[in-house]
Amino acid sequence: MSKLSNVWVFSDIASRLPETIAGALALGEKVSAFIIGSESDITTAYSFGASHVYYLGNKESTRLIEDYADTMSQAISQGDKPTLMLFPATKRSKALAAKLSVQLNAGLINDASEICLDSGISAKHMVYGGLAIGEEKIMSPIAIVTLASGVYEPKMADSTLTGEGVSLSFVTPKNPITCIERRTKQGNSVDLGKAKRVIGVGSGIGNRNNLTLAGELAVSIEAELGCSRPIAETEKWMERERYIGVSGVMLKPEMYLALGISGQIQHMVGALGSQTILAVNKDKNAPIFQYADYGLVGDINKVLPALIDVMKG
Repeated sequence: MSKLSNVWVFSDIASRLPETIAGALALGEKVSAFIIGSESDITTAYSFGASHVYYLGNKESTRLIEDYADTMSQAISQGDKPTLMLFPATKRSKALAAKLSVQLNAGLINDASEICLDSGISAKHMVYGGLAIGEEKIMSPIAIVTLASGVYEPKMADSTLTGEGVSLSFVTPKNPITCIERRTKQGNSVDLGKAKRVIGVGSGIGNRNNLTLAGELAVSIEAELGCSRPIAETEKWMERERYIGVSGVMLKPEMYLALGISGQIQHMVGALGSQTILAVNKDKNAPIFQYADYGLVGDINKVLPALIDVMKG
């Protein structure tokens, strides 16, 4: 097949909607977007290329994203087949995709790095902890795919574009999870997948004082700060959203500076999309140097303060 007649999209994070729509435009003749939010969110969806908007109402603080599965499944099941539903590979969108997969009896592939429509819908994604790329074909009339960050380049927004809008009544799930309260999570939210420069810190950073210095260096070069899995999940020094790797963020920055990161493949699959990779590690045999365009063998305790001094001029 050349293109699908219609591709559905949804993103729980506004910044990921443009690239999700871009993927739908590459794969479908028309794009139908589910939108939760305000009138401006609907206008934004049109401006990036959605021709149809299915409006799900304003955001409600006590309603989980997954609870919209029943509402979405009714709309999708009444549409043309075969069809495809695209999500960004975020935590909430994956949960919603899983529920829709069951309700629609639809095949689901997560973290896709490529989608092909040659004689059906197939997608490629990393397997075996990033050691290989697997390709799977979805045989069901409805396919659901969550996209890894950066797979499609969003087009420029065009405020003159418009389309057809439909307001959907919320369908209450049979067994909803009740949200009693929401509390603001500690730390600042970040989308590393959009950053032009990223500094990644690993276990070799040594201590939290050096982590503070790494943050200071990041500010000086207008970079975002990311980390390896142990820093986020074992030490809990940084938010989970800053973890770079096979089950974390996939980077595509202009520059990635790895400080005290050994360079295991589980981490590097998240950084190999970088245009330039720089690494600092005291172990000259660290795997990171096999991937780095520029490497420095040295002690973080000496190198990091020196880099900050240089940047301060």
